[in-house]
Amino acid sequence: MNDGLLEKINSPEDLRELKREQLPKLAREIRKFLVESVARTGGHLSSNLGTVELTLALHYVLNTPHDRIIWDVGHQSYPHKILTGRRDKMSGLRQAGGISGFPKRSESEFDTFGTAHSSTSISAALGMAVASRQAGIDRQHVAVIGDGAMTAGMVYEAMNNAGVTPDVNLLVILNDNDMSISPPVGALNRYLARLLSGQFYSTAKRMGRAVLQHIPPVLELARRVEGHAKGLIAPATLFEELGFNYVGPIDGHDLDALIPTLQNLGALKGPQFLHVVTTKGQGYKLAEADPVLYHGPGQFDPAVGIQKSTKPSKPTFTQVFGQWLCDMAEQDPRLMGITPAMREGSGLVGFEKQFPDRYFDVGIAEQHAVTFAAGIACEGMKPVVAIYSTFLQRAYDQLIHDVALQNLDVTFALDRAGLVGADGATHAGNYDIAFLRCIPNMVIATPSDENEARLLLSTCYQYEGPASVRYPRGAGAGVPITANLETVPVGKAVVRHEGSKIALLVFGTLLPSALTAAEKLNLTVVDMRFVKPLDVQTLLEVAQSHQALVTLEEGCVMGGAGSAVTEALSQAQVVMPVLQLGLPDTYIDHGEQAKLLAEVGLDAKGIEASITERFAELMSTQTAA
Repeated sequence: MNDGLLEKINSPEDLRELKREQLPKLAREIRKFLVESVARTGGHLSSNLGTVELTLALHYVLNTPHDRIIWDVGHQSYPHKILTGRRDKMSGLRQAGGISGFPKRSESEFDTFGTAHSSTSISAALGMAVASRQAGIDRQHVAVIGDGAMTAGMVYEAMNNAGVTPDVNLLVILNDNDMSISPPVGALNRYLARLLSGQFYSTAKRMGRAVLQHIPPVLELARRVEGHAKGLIAPATLFEELGFNYVGPIDGHDLDALIPTLQNLGALKGPQFLHVVTTKGQGYKLAEADPVLYHGPGQFDPAVGIQKSTKPSKPTFTQVFGQWLCDMAEQDPRLMGITPAMREGSGLVGFEKQFPDRYFDVGIAEQHAVTFAAGIACEGMKPVVAIYSTFLQRAYDQLIHDVALQNLDVTFALDRAGLVGADGATHAGNYDIAFLRCIPNMVIATPSDENEARLLLSTCYQYEGPASVRYPRGAGAGVPITANLETVPVGKAVVRHEGSKIALLVFGTLLPSALTAAEKLNLTVVDMRFVKPLDVQTLLEVAQSHQALVTLEEGCVMGGAGSAVTEALSQAQVVMPVLQLGLPDTYIDHGEQAKLLAEVGLDAKGIEASITERFAELMSTQTAA
């Protein structure tokens, strides 16, 4: 008889056939499989190692997929995928044609809600619970929330609503893994401060100190007890005041505690809140020791761990931004750096070390981050908000109402603009040009390489008003970077290559591909640098001296930079052929960045083909001439 359990588990039904005493062995097998699998494909590791027992317990107790589980943030769902019939598909995780790194409704009936962004699970689970109640369906609805997601205001909006919604089967599980609980401590402590600042508590505390100060060892013991009491009182009181029955904290790796607790909670009616404590990276010592490093690794040898490459590599745009931020902060004491829980991802590690008093990680709270920056700007400081393009979408009202409407001096560094590769459609920064350029007072810069990124960051920082600089994930062309903090004229384009008949207007880092196509087709290439304000003077000059225009951007065509060009031409009453090249009106799945760009025709070969096809007649007369 084969001793392996995991290979026999193809669905939660198979899992529920096991005896409870077999589950710890299965947990060990899942962890081993996880480490080996992610080492081959890359992906999120630490967070998934921490949820193995919790996932087992949930699928063992619940009747999934009839009962609903929502994973928030979704990068802790790999054990869930393994147990729900996708173990053999993990070899294609986050790769073209393979499964997603996040829950995806179209991928499996067990993925009840997509959660690649965070803090949405309680709202969605409550909505499901209400719908089930209305339909007379008896099922459980579980939101597993953790990894910082509790810092977002939407969580408390949902809990506030859930607490007054009668007869719903809703269980919220807080996966407290040390990294996720630290940001919320501020909010809990503020609540606790109100609780413990009342007259009775303050009087008792003063009297106690007066008595105990003559017995130092007892006084120290009292202080420690008070600290532990805060940890126990605050969460229970807060969540119960919101209308939830609070249970915990319990060990999230102890199946003998998890399973009966989940069974007991399943028999209760109304909103329930279970607090479990887990360890990120559990069971893999290297990940336990450095969960941040192993949060989202690329390929590595599990026996050796992640090794830093000794080969010199081109700096990424994120690194260029991080260095620029430190350099500008050194020169300007008014600069304040803000990130919504993306210190490493946005390149602020060095800035935090060098300027700790001017660094602010506000947690996964994008709306707050933007309005917080607006408040800083009101008082004469100069905030820089480092944020992924996809996450800025979550703060759109604050961007318009709190920053742009008041014309406040806030600089936005938009990382991960355009396609992002393995993270797929949920994280792609395809829409920022379209949703930013319609906002009055906003400047939008699109650097074409690493040095241009530094130039345009300095330019937008010195601009007195809201401004954004968008740049992609990964490295650029390897252009040398100047060490100074020069600026360029706002809204001024640069001609990079002289050609005839057709001009290619490039917005951003597709410039190298554009130049390659231009060499073959004898095109003029203009690095537009800015979407807004658009260099209308250069545009009209180029339009007058050419017979057709092509716009190129790594952003959505609908409403994008190409649309800005056609609007400007229309305003000037210029009628001429314009081909707009960019991302199509569809969601683009995960895969290798370069291959994805090629698939949508945004590599040099695709650009050349599109221009040749659209302007075949014009190109033939050009060749004949």
